[in-house]
Amino acid sequence: MWWLSRVRGLQFPRQSFELPYIAALVFGAGIGAYIFGTLNLWFSGISGIARSIEGALAGSIVAIELYKWLHGISLRTGARFALPLAIGIAVGRFGCYFAGLEDFTYGTPTALPWGHDFGDGMLRHPVQLYESLAMAAFAAFYVWAVLNRNATFITNGFYLVLFYYGLQRFVWEFIKPYGALIGPFSLFHLLSLFVMVYAAVMLATAPNVSLKHERAAA
Repeated sequence: MWWLSRVRGLQFPRQSFELPYIAALVFGAGIGAYIFGTLNLWFSGISGIARSIEGALAGSIVAIELYKWLHGISLRTGARFALPLAIGIAVGRFGCYFAGLEDFTYGTPTALPWGHDFGDGMLRHPVQLYESLAMAAFAAFYVWAVLNRNATFITNGFYLVLFYYGLQRFVWEFIKPYGALIGPFSLFHLLSLFVMVYAAVMLATAPNVSLKHERAAA
């Protein structure tokens, strides 16, 4: 984002870096990561404590929105997080892939030629790589759109990446060995829906900023 804003001269909406804001973000992400990661283990019949990327994302969303509501902040503060979030997930999922069975992020058994043996002698969907490639594709498209001064991506990129993340994660959950909560849907199916609904609402209520950025680009 530094390169896009400083070197390329692109203007992004203001971002809050005040300590209470950052503290709320980190606290919400940490709590969400452990709560939802651990619950998913339990619902899948496995004891223990776990962390979840999507749980951290959901927790940070709730924490920041509560913080903004309590302090009367109406400014949308996520624009600069769009690209780091996409790249972070794309890179982080490689770590999940190399962690093997212990990480419990692998896919269900498959006969596809790219099935991976995570150590139990069974070929499984390398779903971590599916997600990594999906998020890397979004990051590449995001950079292209921003360099072409697309006002929607510049101003609302964070909500676009959230919706895209929730959508692709919802699809991959069908090929993960997680316990179902409602019909065929796991906890992370429901969490993905929450992320998508939140992003959709924020996008639907976003102010019209195209003219503003056209002037900034002139």
